[in-house]
Amino acid sequence: MAAAKMILDVDTGIDDALALLFALKSDEIGLEGITTVFGNVSAEQATRNTLAVLELSGAAEDIPVAMGAAGPLFGEWGGTVESIHDRNGIGGYELPEPKKQAIAEFAPDFIVRKLNEQPGEITLVFVGRLTNLAIALAKDPTIASKAKRLVLMGGALYAPGNVTPVAEANIWGDPEAAHRVFESGIPITMVGLDVTMEAVLRDEDVRRFKELAAGPGQEPLVRFVDAILKYYFEAYEQYNGCVGRIPMHDPLAVAVAEDPSLVDTEPHYIAIETKGRLSAGATLSDRRKASAFTEINASVCVRVDRDRFVDRLLKVLAAQPLSAQMRGTD
Repeated sequence: MAAAKMILDVDTGIDDALALLFALKSDEIGLEGITTVFGNVSAEQATRNTLAVLELSGAAEDIPVAMGAAGPLFGEWGGTVESIHDRNGIGGYELPEPKKQAIAEFAPDFIVRKLNEQPGEITLVFVGRLTNLAIALAKDPTIASKAKRLVLMGGALYAPGNVTPVAEANIWGDPEAAHRVFESGIPITMVGLDVTMEAVLRDEDVRRFKELAAGPGQEPLVRFVDAILKYYFEAYEQYNGCVGRIPMHDPLAVAVAEDPSLVDTEPHYIAIETKGRLSAGATLSDRRKASAFTEINASVCVRVDRDRFVDRLLKVLAAQPLSAQMRGTD
């Protein structure tokens, strides 16, 4: 069966790097391109990290990387999330300077072009702010009907937020962009904190990864993954009180795009709060009448098969590097 065509949008911090490795190494995913955005780090740093991780993965060299928005639609970017991802976004780990450069095309223009070239064929997977997609939709609203679907890591319906009591970081980081995307008509699967906080990696999973990945030529990958996971474990323990468990936010979104059966979903009409001083970035649904919606704009993930997800994640990350085969063309 042909690999599912995807465009992955990242703000490459630690869990983005793992999501990126998953997408690059999975034999069931064909990346048509990678777009970058501000968030955990600047758009420039996210692009550098993305190119470096791409080279580390051993994936095909012809996968285009396009840099996108440097800040939200309105207001200013709040800066790097050093407490969780460190200054450079990948736990302070220094990957070699990438040999490849990003393409000159602006990420929203790249998204518009690819969806128009292959209507109905490409799944968009966004694991950062939705700014690039909001800009793309403003440039060409017809792409909402040309994307196969959008799988996004963001939001929280039943779970509390992780930036404010009610808001998740990606939606909070640009609520106006999220509002425009959710109102666009694009088919959306929302992989939010309701499931990502349950999709945890534990110490024994890291040990299993290193056992699975043992082999010639795998040392750079194992060192990188081990180092960034160590930083992530320590950061989550220090700042979130999570001991011996870390949520795999972004890898879960990519895994759900590959295999929707990993999660159970509920249909909802999700509204994005953009104005509230205390509630900006909240993803709201009228749960009093959830079973009687006449309009639905998202399938919201509410339960995850954690064990099956982690098993798939570890096996894909530990797989031997792919040969330089065509995985997408610019």
